[in-house]
Amino acid sequence: MATKIRLARGGSKKRPYYRIVIADVRAPRDGRFIEKVGSYNPMLPKDSEDRVQLNVERVQHWIAAGAQPTDRVHRFLDAAGLLKREARNNPKKAELGQKAQERLDAKKQAEEEAAAAAAEAAAAPEGGEEAAAE
Repeated sequence: MATKIRLARGGSKKRPYYRIVIADVRAPRDGRFIEKVGSYNPMLPKDSEDRVQLNVERVQHWIAAGAQPTDRVHRFLDAAGLLKREARNNPKKAELGQKAQERLDAKKQAEEEAAAAAAEAAAAPEGGEEAAAE
């Protein structure tokens, strides 16, 4: 049986509270689970000790038994010193999408055309005034 260490949501609307549970991968998110091994309260400040609570012995037991943590739970386990989580790198995260890039290019082109038109308008009257003065 494939098992996961994952979050099961509880709490009321807009006031989430999560249980950290061991569950079969086929079980519903908030449904049947094998064992509760901790809790997570995102409403508490990040530096609060009660924000994430883990039963370390049971978590180690289930990891040894082959349970795979989800990404969020893996972060908690890394913070607790139970597992090592490799830092991820997404170099394309800061790049614009295709449509946003097209809009930016169009905006730059419009600004360049406006600057060129303003330069022509500024240069044309000066030449005309000099000719009229002679």
